[in-house]
Amino acid sequence: MNATALEKLQAAFPEATISTVLDSAVIAVQPERLIETLSHLKNDKDFKFSLLLDVTAIDYLEYPVAQEARFALVYTLRNWQKNMVVQVRTPVHDPDAGVPTATHLWDSANWGEREVYDQYGIRFIGHPDLRRILNHWQFKGHPLRKDYPIKLGQICYETDSMEKEIRARLALKGVSQSTMQDINTEIMFLNLGPSHPVTHGAIRILTALDGETIVANVNEIGYLHRGFEKTAENLTYNQVIPLTDRLNYCSALMNNIAYVKAVESWLGIEITERTKFMRVVMSEFFRIQDHLVCIAANLVDMGGLTNYWYLYNEKEASYDLISRLTGARLTSSFTRIGGMYRDFYEGWEADMENHIKNIEKGVSDSYKLVAQNRIVHDRTQGVCVMSKDLALSYGFTGPCLRASGVPFDLRKDAPYYNYDAFDFEVPVGTKGDLYDRLMIRYEEIFQSIKIIRQAMKMIPEGPIFVSDHRVALPPKSQVYGKIEGLANHFKLIFEGVKTPPGEWYDSFEAANGELGFHFVSDGSGRPYKVKVRPPCFYIMGGFHEMVEGSMIADAVINLGCINIIGGELDR
Repeated sequence: MNATALEKLQAAFPEATISTVLDSAVIAVQPERLIETLSHLKNDKDFKFSLLLDVTAIDYLEYPVAQEARFALVYTLRNWQKNMVVQVRTPVHDPDAGVPTATHLWDSANWGEREVYDQYGIRFIGHPDLRRILNHWQFKGHPLRKDYPIKLGQICYETDSMEKEIRARLALKGVSQSTMQDINTEIMFLNLGPSHPVTHGAIRILTALDGETIVANVNEIGYLHRGFEKTAENLTYNQVIPLTDRLNYCSALMNNIAYVKAVESWLGIEITERTKFMRVVMSEFFRIQDHLVCIAANLVDMGGLTNYWYLYNEKEASYDLISRLTGARLTSSFTRIGGMYRDFYEGWEADMENHIKNIEKGVSDSYKLVAQNRIVHDRTQGVCVMSKDLALSYGFTGPCLRASGVPFDLRKDAPYYNYDAFDFEVPVGTKGDLYDRLMIRYEEIFQSIKIIRQAMKMIPEGPIFVSDHRVALPPKSQVYGKIEGLANHFKLIFEGVKTPPGEWYDSFEAANGELGFHFVSDGSGRPYKVKVRPPCFYIMGGFHEMVEGSMIADAVINLGCINIIGGELDR
């Protein structure tokens, strides 16, 4: 954040404590000024932080430095026009008494605050639907509190009917009890998932139907909750890398890169130029993989099986290249803090060009099948529309936000890894309907291919790891021949990469949008806290807005179109 913006913040909030961390400003306020501060940041013309990226909390019970209160609450905001990030922090002295909700300012606060309540037990006064979201409704306690035992498992013995929630949504939509009983407008409740093929066992979509039209919708997630953040607290920074593979497993390596990039930013490590280009090549190749899965599955949902083979055959073939490059097909754990697991093999460029040529042909053939297809146009145009303002309010990022007309892409607006040196376009939609969300991904595939070809021409020779004993394992000759090398190797493996004490947020343009990580470090080799900001989570939070008023079949297509990945959604 530049000095001018920081001066404006200090002038606007004279009673707050304001500091800068990396590229973000951190505003510390007392709970009674929280909503006033958030409202000012969103609505004032000098700030316009229209995007609430994430809400999280921190339990300082075991933190070595004394804090004002055991719990703190953090709201992460973004001004997408100026690409400024602000975090608003407040102490929480009594979790049961809680703090005021921000749901009247941003719709994304609904799910964000529910997650904080679920994991930390902090209540939000005035929240319209404060209940568990990742853990099941019979769960006892709050697992991200430091005094919750990590090995304590809890079984759900009875399903949650969610009748109260769907009836509340009906009432909000203006459907009265008398209308529900009218013979011509009888409301029927129907579950789509978690056993429905399109939900992959990971999402329950409860709908209230008038005929085949969805009048109201509420959703239940958490079926694939792996406890990523609790597990990460008990591992070293490098040991967390394999966990990130399992977030969005359709583009696994992008999660690796986003995670290590965040740790490196705090350590102040500048990775080598070759490593930057390697990460760009792999990121864009995995972005293509992700979009191929999304489009192929989405068109199958519409009945277009031929498209599936044009797209998925090339995706499946490309895994042969991925396994040769990284050593694994799906979850590679290919990155390390400070570099990469290993270099690319000799002759990889020819193999990469061969695969992207085949992908290019497959995608082009698929596009020809849908570009003038009346069925596709009728099924997608003007259906499940998400306006620009509503998409921002629900915290949409990535292709789904760009489909709604917001031209924001971290690769362009906050470039990293030399993205400002590449010639590529950011496709943007106009209406935010199914058609825009589908076509955005088609075009992004071609743009990613364009970036890969440029990167292959520009990639330099050189080392793939920084020469920094804080993060880099010493050469085997030193490990076997010198006591210093052996000791350094031992400490890095067993104690982990040690980060300076503090808190920070860093983000990355992943396939589904902004993938962010909020870290708290106590100075040890293990993260005191890691919070994932998954793009899928907030996109799914706005699903009901897109499907209400549409048909059942439209909701099925829309779920595929927004590309919800269970591992990223639930973590």
